[in-house]
Amino acid sequence: MSLPILSLVTFVPLLGALAILAMPRAQSARWIALGTTIIVFALSLVMWAGFDNANPGFQMVEKANWLGGGISYHMGVDGISMLFVVLTAGLMPFCIAASWESVETRVAEYMIAFLVLETMMIGVFCALDLVLFYVLFEAGLIPMFLIIGIWGGKRRVYASFKFFLYTFIGSVLMLLAIMSMYWYTGTTDIAVLLNGVHFPVVMQTWLWLAFFASFAVKMPMWPVHTWLPDAHVEAPTAGSVILAGILLKMGGYGFLRFSLPMFPSATEMFAPLVFTMSIVAIIYTSLVALAQEDMKKLIAYSSVAHMGFVTLGIFTLTHQGVEGGIFQMLSHGVVSGALFLCVGVVYDRMHTRDIAAYGGLVNRMPLYAAFFLVFTLANVGLPGTSGFIGEFLTMLGAYLHNSWLAIFSATGVILSAAYALFLYRRILFGSLVKPSLQTIQDLNAREIALLAPLVVITIALGFYPRPVTDVTTPAVAKLIADNKTALAMDHAKVVAELHKGAGR
Repeated sequence: MSLPILSLVTFVPLLGALAILAMPRAQSARWIALGTTIIVFALSLVMWAGFDNANPGFQMVEKANWLGGGISYHMGVDGISMLFVVLTAGLMPFCIAASWESVETRVAEYMIAFLVLETMMIGVFCALDLVLFYVLFEAGLIPMFLIIGIWGGKRRVYASFKFFLYTFIGSVLMLLAIMSMYWYTGTTDIAVLLNGVHFPVVMQTWLWLAFFASFAVKMPMWPVHTWLPDAHVEAPTAGSVILAGILLKMGGYGFLRFSLPMFPSATEMFAPLVFTMSIVAIIYTSLVALAQEDMKKLIAYSSVAHMGFVTLGIFTLTHQGVEGGIFQMLSHGVVSGALFLCVGVVYDRMHTRDIAAYGGLVNRMPLYAAFFLVFTLANVGLPGTSGFIGEFLTMLGAYLHNSWLAIFSATGVILSAAYALFLYRRILFGSLVKPSLQTIQDLNAREIALLAPLVVITIALGFYPRPVTDVTTPAVAKLIADNKTALAMDHAKVVAELHKGAGR
């Protein structure tokens, strides 16, 4: 493409933020933010249309001098990152529309925070320089911190600081690792590091642990997941959508972009640790979800369990497992975002998220019940929904690696059905006996327009996942092949050193 399409997709939201600063009235801010996010989504679709599925390398590359010393402004996408850009751009208009009536104070500032956050998130998936990646990865904390801390619930300050400190402290170690990589190689260019640099095995171990500290918190993995339920409960509806839909996926993307291809021996060494943490996350957080009385907290623990499937699939280093992990992240971005939107619908009417405050809503809200059912079944992984494809592929990859991993992870599928259907039954079914629910209204036109496209995507990808797999398959195949080649090189070096030592 002749246009710098990646820079446009990344930085157009900042132009929208500047336009809101010039016209800060609430209604103007809403329309500018909505228009900007729709334009960005359209640009991301243009990117997708111009993407060559058969090419496993980086495409639409942009590069310019930035800070000197080998640090450059370098952008590009491959089959792993392309669809995360589309997912980010696609969810943002839903977030703005979901906030149309519920956010009444400091509307202009709220919209600016979301637009700035969009730039940071898209930039993370496009960055091909370690320093640029780190700056965007960390800068995204600031608008999310403000979204939770200003427009959140009663304990918003506590939740926002907990979110910020957990994720920031984990990322400090990643910064030290990036500095070490620069001192060793003289470059921060990700493409060069992927194709032309091979780190010693001992160095890989420390670098892997440093990156893992950041990405494990971001996903989040057990046991560093405790910030997520608090952040979800206190965040406004759109904040929860973007937190579950995109911010959690940055950890999985980081494993795919850095840990697996750059540190293959360390990945092999620590894979059992990741499998253990993933299985514990799948089973433990599913059991915790069963005990929740707050709708948002239940879905938040559900997200931790689903991210356990992602890490399980990725670290099997099988084609099915890695591709399943990517599909699961994309599917979860849509489904979990839709579930939080559904919670927001009843919260806007009743101003409570307590499960006990509801019951029998199907009698007054049949449309709502139908939409909520689709997303609940997708969250369970019912065949015919997008959730099934990701979970099936990750468990298939786990089975090919070790059958016990598949057996333990299948327990999470059973538990997910228990907590998801438990939530649905208590909210929607039963008699409509609570007086406060007697006059509750069904979905309005805006809410139908919000949820209907997500239903279509959820079901369409469940029956026809090729729009995703056609993009990811070549890149995943290259990732696994490169990992095996690098691992063989490491093994050969270790054997040579042992023989050399024996000869002495």
